[in-house]
Amino acid sequence: MLMAHPAVLQNLVDQYDTLRVLRAEDGDAEVQRRMDDVAYTLCVATGTRDIDAALIAARHQLPGARPQDDSVLTT
Repeated sequence: MLMAHPAVLQNLVDQYDTLRVLRAEDGDAEVQRRMDDVAYTLCVATGTRDIDAALIAARHQLPGARPQDDSVLTT
């Protein structure tokens, strides 16, 4: 599987986080459409099928991530 560059992943995660805040404040259809696009791109870039898994995978691939720390995955 191809791996996305960490800078691309960071940009996508930042965009998604910003859009999530905007959607919570505004609920605009354009914000939701853009959020869906970023979520899809994150899923493709990380080889996952849902945004929660994509965000976890992306954050684990970023510099400074602690790959041995899987506490975010445990319930």
